[in-house]
Amino acid sequence: MRIWLFLGSLNAFIALLAGAYGWHSLEATSAGRTMFRIAVEYHMWHALALLAVAWLSSITNGTGTKLVRIAGWAFLAGIVLFCGSLYTIGLIGYQPLPGTAPAGGISLMIGWAALITLAVRKRT
Repeated sequence: MRIWLFLGSLNAFIALLAGAYGWHSLEATSAGRTMFRIAVEYHMWHALALLAVAWLSSITNGTGTKLVRIAGWAFLAGIVLFCGSLYTIGLIGYQPLPGTAPAGGISLMIGWAALITLAVRKRT
């Protein structure tokens, strides 16, 4: 649980810093600022999802534990790949590593699918 609490809190902190940076340091009319803001929003939502993973890891056992871990690692990968891609586009205007945003989006979907599976699975 502690690792997810740490990672969720750290990512929320980074998203907050990124939001402040984007608002105060990027040109108000730039497309980059819009892209950066989208990255901040997704980053913060998924930082909160990591905090939910921390809580779920403290109350889940058995197969559920594996699903919670899958969700956590998928959310973390999605934050790095998807949000990182959007941050990069916002800062430099292009994506030097094509395909990272879609891969990150798929990672975020896997995280949510793991939690859906946890919610609907049959209790043993």
